[in-house]
Amino acid sequence: MNLMQMGDEARSASRQLAGSPTRQRNGFLLKLASNLINDQRTILTANQMDIRIARETGLTEALIDRLLITPERLNSMAGDVSAVAKLPDPVGKRFARQKMENGLLVEKMRVPLGVLAVIYESRPNVTIDVASLAVKSGNAVILRGGRETIHTNQALVNLVQQSLVENGLPGSCVQFINSPDRKCVMDLLGMADTIDMLIPRGGAALHQFCRENSRIPVITGGIGICHLFVDESADLDASIRLIHNAKTQRPSVCNALDTVLVHQAVAAELLPRMVRVLAKSGVTFRADPIAMAILQDSDAKVFPADDVDFDTEWLSLTLGVKVVEGFAEAIDHIATHSTGHSDGILTGNTDNADRFVRMVDSAAVYVNASTRFTDGSQLGLGAEVAISTQRLHARGPMALEELTIYKWVIRGQYHIRD
Repeated sequence: MNLMQMGDEARSASRQLAGSPTRQRNGFLLKLASNLINDQRTILTANQMDIRIARETGLTEALIDRLLITPERLNSMAGDVSAVAKLPDPVGKRFARQKMENGLLVEKMRVPLGVLAVIYESRPNVTIDVASLAVKSGNAVILRGGRETIHTNQALVNLVQQSLVENGLPGSCVQFINSPDRKCVMDLLGMADTIDMLIPRGGAALHQFCRENSRIPVITGGIGICHLFVDESADLDASIRLIHNAKTQRPSVCNALDTVLVHQAVAAELLPRMVRVLAKSGVTFRADPIAMAILQDSDAKVFPADDVDFDTEWLSLTLGVKVVEGFAEAIDHIATHSTGHSDGILTGNTDNADRFVRMVDSAAVYVNASTRFTDGSQLGLGAEVAISTQRLHARGPMALEELTIYKWVIRGQYHIRD
């Protein structure tokens, strides 16, 4: 593949996108949502090919779930695209306006970042999420998905490009590297002249590789070692229901729960009940010594936690369990083991809730809610291109506004500086 040509075409397309009216970009989104439903047979056939190859090559069921597209998931994807079309367009938004003493009018205006590159693994819905948000926010994008979903991604990108052309926009607004050759990734990381931002979505190894080798600014995130702390004032019945949801509703995603921290005052009452309920859904447990002692008579699969268990993003029906002395130990544990993605407290104490929110430095911090809500569509953003766990530019779900930057606009009456 000629990546340099792709970069040049993306840069040209980004200029056309930046000047396109909101109605044209929204028209693309509505057409894409319709095409996803009307052409679902093509997409599902391509996806089944990827699923068959994945099983033949021995991928785990957890990973296969991440790449699977069902009619229900396709309908959800189309719904998310339609939701993005209804969102306010951030491009051209003016803010921070002021009039200087000399009469100059100064303001900031939101503009697209330009050209994005997104490297991702497994989940083909990322193709549609990124394409819809990038085009709506006026950005061109080059996509590089994993080899395990190459047929699905190619079918989806073909549909995206068709929808772009049908709305008078260049198909090169969204391009796809359909070669599994890893050399393409290295070549992509060197394209600083045509790509403005790189977003890797995958495991820690991919993030580390991109940080070490990219000449393009990198935003990382999407690795979630997520915690919930049950303090001594929590409603235990409600906590068990919430923990069950955070762990089992979709265990293979980054905002699924990995570790429960339980205050020692309620551990003996909570843990046996919690384990009994979650075990019915197939959850196994890795427990610290105190929790092991409490659960020694349990019929569930409870194993002693080893040195790395509390630093593991499970992406499966495994849950870490630790009993803590109090609030301070819970905060210390999260500070040591969290990846800064999604962490929460279950409590009836307002002071504890407020302290937790102030002291836990994660992109999303929860009080009495499941970590599964760290998601663009769930937080009213339509979708997201990534969950950023960095401190620069954007944190948490990166949606429309997070894919823009601003320029200064200064208006005068032929002003000159004294």
